[in-house]
Amino acid sequence: MNKESISGLILAGGRGTRMGHVDKGLQPFGGTTMAAHVLARLEPQVATVAINANRNHDTYAAYGVPVWPDETPDYAGPLAGLQAGLRRCATTYLLTAPCDSPFLPADLAERLHDGIRTAGADLAVAVTEESGRRQVHPVFCLLKTSLEPVLSAYLDGGGRRMDGWYPQIKVAEVAFDDADAFRNINTLDELHTLDTASTRPPRLADVVSCLSAYDPDALPVRDAQRIIRDFVTPVRATEMVALRAALGRVLAADIISPIDVPSHDNSAMDGYALRGSDLPADAPARLTVIGTAYAGRAFEGSPRPGECVRIMTGAVMPAGCDSVVPQEFVSVEGDTMVIAPGTIRTGDNRRLAGEDLQSGSAALRAGKVVRPADLGLLASLGVAEVPVQRRLRVAFFSTGDELRSIGQPLDEGCVYDSNRYTIYGMLQRLGCDLIDMGVVRDDPQALEQALRDACENADAIITSGGVSVGAADYTKQIMARLGDVTFWKIGMRPGRPLAFGRIHSNGRSAFLFGLPGNPVAVMVSFYFFARDALLRMMGADAPLELVRARAAATIRKKPGRTEYQRGILARAADGQPTVTITGSQGSGILRSMSEANCMVVLHDEQGTVHAGDMVDVLLFEGLI
Repeated sequence: MNKESISGLILAGGRGTRMGHVDKGLQPFGGTTMAAHVLARLEPQVATVAINANRNHDTYAAYGVPVWPDETPDYAGPLAGLQAGLRRCATTYLLTAPCDSPFLPADLAERLHDGIRTAGADLAVAVTEESGRRQVHPVFCLLKTSLEPVLSAYLDGGGRRMDGWYPQIKVAEVAFDDADAFRNINTLDELHTLDTASTRPPRLADVVSCLSAYDPDALPVRDAQRIIRDFVTPVRATEMVALRAALGRVLAADIISPIDVPSHDNSAMDGYALRGSDLPADAPARLTVIGTAYAGRAFEGSPRPGECVRIMTGAVMPAGCDSVVPQEFVSVEGDTMVIAPGTIRTGDNRRLAGEDLQSGSAALRAGKVVRPADLGLLASLGVAEVPVQRRLRVAFFSTGDELRSIGQPLDEGCVYDSNRYTIYGMLQRLGCDLIDMGVVRDDPQALEQALRDACENADAIITSGGVSVGAADYTKQIMARLGDVTFWKIGMRPGRPLAFGRIHSNGRSAFLFGLPGNPVAVMVSFYFFARDALLRMMGADAPLELVRARAAATIRKKPGRTEYQRGILARAADGQPTVTITGSQGSGILRSMSEANCMVVLHDEQGTVHAGDMVDVLLFEGLI
């Protein structure tokens, strides 16, 4: 099947009469809307997607797809939406699905297309068997766009049945086993029941089903990141901590300002507060100084026209004054201040009450990692305690009979375990509570016991080693027995092998990240896969920030995989950021990672980078 020949259409044009006259597609479901779920499942199967809707156009357009209204007047049924889609569709085929079916099959387009091809048909519809009865689903159909005249003739003749317009054309009925995938949600009670069920932890197979051409032995970086992001769930527990203890923690709720900041109109600098109306346009102004306003001690009078007040930075503006002239721009003769024409404009150097933050507005948003400036902001609001997410508990260990811990003798063929210390440092920066489980030897019983202990005491588990092609078979067997774990070969260098999933033991569960054993691959895999997932579990919003820099020399690369190369970022003679590769990029050379201050990210589609080309760079400094 060539998906470039197929456009997708989400039918959302109904009036929602059974949903309180609210569009079905915009009803909340599973943390987003039903239309968003349908869009996520439809997009990987087709070249483009549009939404048929007769109202709330801007809301639907916010999904980043075209919105097409009906063209048949006085009728808002699915056939009118299908007609609108056929008239605008630019591909050979159109695939339709209703906005209230968020479980539609990930292979819907492929199977319907096979049905058309095999039967030599013009249209294919999905069919299921429910309680021994055959059920046709004509709103789940794939059809040739050349059928538009046939449908329009049917509608012009008053026809309205979804399955009544195509008896005269050749139709292929394609059988699907999962009847629930074609379920329509028709009432609010049904929606709420299914939405509650949808909050249960997903299965990896469910998440993976949303990807087209999923291949665990050749998985692109973006697909692996998406699967992990969709599979992990946040830890819900929160706690209140004293302001100073909130540094580095994740806010569990918006912090609402109880006051205006600043609380009054005040001066932005030392000078003289005056009325703007006292400033003539073409002559010096001579104003009588009648007093002084200090920060924390306001001037209690009210200047009359022709008068001004000496004022200090932060002092409350005297009544009637709306401007401040800096002291260095005036001359003073006794109790008279003289200001030249055009020195300031009305309103200059005055900070308005609530200009920085208004009472009742959000000072900081939930999900923010609290930084030193945030402590100062919260203190300025008088906030003494802060709601934060519970610290994430992460257990980590290394696997391998060749590994020795620091302080142990280094036998022949053995190496010191460096990965645990690298992982410790990266987790420490995230602000996790850590459980260091040491080195686990290559033994099935030891590995299973370590995984069970970690699962029963932590929210997440990070392991290094034991996930490559040469790893013992029992690793996969144990992880599969303990839970829902998959092993990937990712299209990246370094760090191709990765295990991911959720394991269970004695009623507890934990997310598992099985990282490679090579030291550099451990860091790369952690930063680009585990880090984002752990932050999501913490409820934090702290994405990796890539910056652009100029390559100092040629970097050889073939398209088709993502490469991460260690680099040193510096300012060139012209002041532009320039990155230089640190030399040998072997995944076992940890010294080059220590020397580097950044990582150059070369994406799947990129080929060789030439000197002077711009590349994406991840800075290590400041990275949490």
